[in-house]
Amino acid sequence: MGTMTLAVSRHGHACVRIERAGRALVVDPGVWSDLTVLDDAEVVLVTHEHPDHLALDALVARATAGLPVRAPGPVVAALEAAGAPADALRTVASGDELDAAGLRVRVLGERHVVIHPDLPVPANVAYLVEDLVLHPGDSYTPPPAGTAVDLLLQPLGAPWLRLGEAADYVRAVGPRRVVPIHDALLSDLGRGER
Repeated sequence: MGTMTLAVSRHGHACVRIERAGRALVVDPGVWSDLTVLDDAEVVLVTHEHPDHLALDALVARATAGLPVRAPGPVVAALEAAGAPADALRTVASGDELDAAGLRVRVLGERHVVIHPDLPVPANVAYLVEDLVLHPGDSYTPPPAGTAVDLLLQPLGAPWLRLGEAADYVRAVGPRRVVPIHDALLSDLGRGER
């Protein structure tokens, strides 16, 4: 990935680890993720409050042990209500820029894709790491104009996902590479076979 070599690995469903020079951040460790990925992470970024992206009890325990968590307001509120210490939590919103495990992260977007008109639309942010890796959570949030995304972490299976919209999103972002995420519903787990 250019001069800024990043290692990106998947850890179940929408959970990814992004690291450089032995320092790592984790995005969206949810209930279908391999949560051992948190063992040596320096910070966790959460896109939104759905349990497939937020393993609440595990993150409360990790935040209590000192692992910083960055997330939209509703996620921070849920973590605090479940007992996570406020000093381990930080609310992020579109337009924020942060240092996470030595990596520059831009926070983009505001809302989850509509699942159904009768259901509430939660807050959802996307994370753009080093202007190279884009994790949109459950959204079609585009990168800023002129950003040459190297790797798009593209949701593959979800109640809100429509194939044509997903294809249009990939075209609009124009990444060099696409790695599918958000795929538990298409696995043995999603079929109730494990």
